[in-house]
Amino acid sequence: MAWLARRGITPGGVASLTVVGRTSGEPRTVPVTPIAVDGIDYLVAPYGPVAWVHNLRAARVATLQQGRRMQRIEAREVTDAATAARVLQRYVQKTPVVRPVVAAGPEEPLEAFEAIVAEHPVFAYDVSA
Repeated sequence: MAWLARRGITPGGVASLTVVGRTSGEPRTVPVTPIAVDGIDYLVAPYGPVAWVHNLRAARVATLQQGRRMQRIEAREVTDAATAARVLQRYVQKTPVVRPVVAAGPEEPLEAFEAIVAEHPVFAYDVSA
């Protein structure tokens, strides 16, 4: 999927996130689906704190590529549970493929997402110059 995303052939806004491995120092690329909520760009980890999450926590910078558009980003993990829950809820509503791995469905109230947000890290990011 990351290979397809780098070539602009992706469903539903999938992009390639490349972040340096926290122990290997080698670049690692994974598919992600960025989402904007209230004018802020986010990355959500629907499968939990997987390797890219740990790497992004350590590096805080990465490259995000959608088609031919490549951007260097600076990411920060969202620590406010209410904000992260709102982003996770919107993400589940917009990204049907992740619904089987998130314990709250698209029609669930925000409180259901607040209960599980610790299991699905959320990062806000800015494009850096």
